[in-house]
Amino acid sequence: MSAPGPARSERRLARQRQIRRRRTAALGALLGVVILIVVVAAVGGGSNAGKAHSGSAAAQRRKAVAQAPSHVSVRQTGALPAAVQDAAAAAIGPQRLLLLGGLDEAEESQASIVSASPAQATQIGTLPVALHDATASYLDGATYLFGGGVISSFSTITRVQVSGGAPSAQTVGQLPTAASDVASAVLDGAVYVVGGYTGTTPLRSILAWRPGGPARLVGTLPQPLRYAAVAGVDGQLLIAGGTSGEAASREVYRFDPRTGAIATIASLPAPLTHAAAAPLDGAMLVFGGRGAAQGSQTAQILAISGSGAVQSVGELPKPLSDLAAVALGEEIALAGGRDRSGHVQDAILTATVR
Repeated sequence: MSAPGPARSERRLARQRQIRRRRTAALGALLGVVILIVVVAAVGGGSNAGKAHSGSAAAQRRKAVAQAPSHVSVRQTGALPAAVQDAAAAAIGPQRLLLLGGLDEAEESQASIVSASPAQATQIGTLPVALHDATASYLDGATYLFGGGVISSFSTITRVQVSGGAPSAQTVGQLPTAASDVASAVLDGAVYVVGGYTGTTPLRSILAWRPGGPARLVGTLPQPLRYAAVAGVDGQLLIAGGTSGEAASREVYRFDPRTGAIATIASLPAPLTHAAAAPLDGAMLVFGGRGAAQGSQTAQILAISGSGAVQSVGELPKPLSDLAAVALGEEIALAGGRDRSGHVQDAILTATVR
């Protein structure tokens, strides 16, 4: 066979170059399509994941709000033997509570032990000493009273036992330091005592105490606090407002007793101190209180969930601070307090979720 001529060879080379260009273009286009699919999938997946995460967070917030009481109504259902503010209180049965000490209309410390239901109340005994601004919690069949003071603060832990006849009161322990202006709540068989005032120094401590043992420091507040609102919710300790220095606080803290960690989870609508608190329906209800100034009492009722959702859920019949609050089943009993004019109250109020 004779060799191809120059023209034929050039045409063959041209066709080969054209085929190679077409194959390269096809491979490039295919690669572009693959890259585009990967990018779209990644962006779409990320967007969906973000939406899912955002939706989950929003669902959690909606769930937290839905679980909290939507409206709380309050009515007067009884009266105390005498007007009182700053009394310690604890539930001792499904429809019964003890009120211990407090201040009367003349701002004199009291030693009274009052047994009350939402409908009526009777003084049944006296404490070993008069005091106010203590805190009380019920645990293992007895009421325990922590701290308090008159002119100076006390460090005593007193067990108040009520069984049939007159109540008995016995000192069973000591706090690490004298403390009044304290608040407490029970979690997993221990009483947690929050903040307070030694008489000269405000405290940042969170103490845990069990009968028969010493009071232990288990946490430290971000700032010293007196008159904070405290309740146990879903195994966590919620701490709202209080007095820090001379100012009322807006912070809401959550303390985890298992880890000792404390976190700021919310801000109150306004600075608040001298409020009362009790747990109900998976939230802490905060009743009344005031700002830093006397005469700034509020009637607001706030619900605070463990996740930090804060909402207004009702009002007291009148603005009050320094009242006692105790959960009794599906209701909360409120007792005493101080109004904007400085008058001390003798009303027993019942708060009901509707």
